Amino acid sequence: MKQPNPMLEKLQEILPAIRENASKAEELRRVPEENIAMLHGIGLNRAFLPKAYGGLEMSLPEFTECIAALAGACCSTAWAYSLLCTHNHQMAMFGKQAQEEFWGENPDVVASSSIAPFGRYEETEGGITFTGDMKWSSGVDYADWIIVGLNRMVNDEKIYSFAVIPKADFQIIDDWFSAGMQGSGTKTARIEGVFIPEHRIQAAKDMMEGRHVGRSLYPDSKIYHTPYRPYFACGFAAMSLGVAERMVEVFREVTQNRVRAYTGAKVGGSIPPMLRIAESYQQVCAARAYLEKTWQEHKEYGERHEYPDRYTLAHWRTNQAYAIKMCVEAVNRLWAVMGGSNWYLEREGQRLWRESNMTAAHAYTDYDVCAQIIGRELLGLEPDPTLL
Repeated sequence: MKQPNPMLEKLQEILPAIRENASKAEELRRVPEENIAMLHGIGLNRAFLPKAYGGLEMSLPEFTECIAALAGACCSTAWAYSLLCTHNHQMAMFGKQAQEEFWGENPDVVASSSIAPFGRYEETEGGITFTGDMKWSSGVDYADWIIVGLNRMVNDEKIYSFAVIPKADFQIIDDWFSAGMQGSGTKTARIEGVFIPEHRIQAAKDMMEGRHVGRSLYPDSKIYHTPYRPYFACGFAAMSLGVAERMVEVFREVTQNRVRAYTGAKVGGSIPPMLRIAESYQQVCAARAYLEKTWQEHKEYGERHEYPDRYTLAHWRTNQAYAIKMCVEAVNRLWAVMGGSNWYLEREGQRLWRESNMTAAHAYTDYDVCAQIIGRELLGLEPDPTLL
């Protein structure tokens, strides 16, 4: 039996207001401040915050259920806010000094990220100096910190790592002009010659394999003895699912009352729309079942403090992209026959269609890449380092 989700119950109360703000988010090209305030108000930002700082240490299934519901109201808000939340999970893997700097004065601070290694750095005493225009930083307008990715050379080996930088040390470049997810505020953070101390730098591989500096800080936690990446990326598939579920609802509402302009024929009683909504509905239901099973596995591994083997990681990694592929197919099947009036910008259907396809555009959700990853694993081949 499915367990109650108190956070979802709180979220349901504010979703109508967030849905009402969806057009405003697109106009602003960032999440409206009132959305952030409402979500902070119910404490969703503390989902992955350590209990030591007043956090919830929420399970992954509980969190993703909330993000899917939020995406059905406004995917832009869900995209930005999900990432602001999940970075707390990543920060809990840093050492105590970094965590105190981050949460010590205010446990409600959040970080955005830009983890593709766009920048450059120089080694210096006690750390590095970092410079770069770090793109694709969703929700950066509301971030107190930013987590950046870099390839650091250690003993002639390239080590993909993360570094944490306070808001005072970066400038936001307002360059987010997109066809979809306009309200996510996915802007560029400009960083110029900023010193980053060693305690705010950590190798990604250590955070995937249980060697992170902060592992001993929370011995009883059920969520920090896990690879960071599934938590960081969990929202992508949850958002695609939430959008697809909402699109089924919108298609039903539109089609039931739709009359063809030239003939006066009622569309809702004809066979093609029935077939389309039936297949999309079942495809979305299948995607939810597939994702829920995967998220439950994440939870169970974390509760056991067990790190997954290579196959399991590849399985989890690629499940999300396949579920997104199903959700996008379901949305596009419905969108193709919703009629010309739904192309007006005030109509919800066109926004859902744009958002759905945007969820499949992230590097992590590219199914062409994911199919190769799991295909190589199934055929007993070594991983290809050129595949993310």
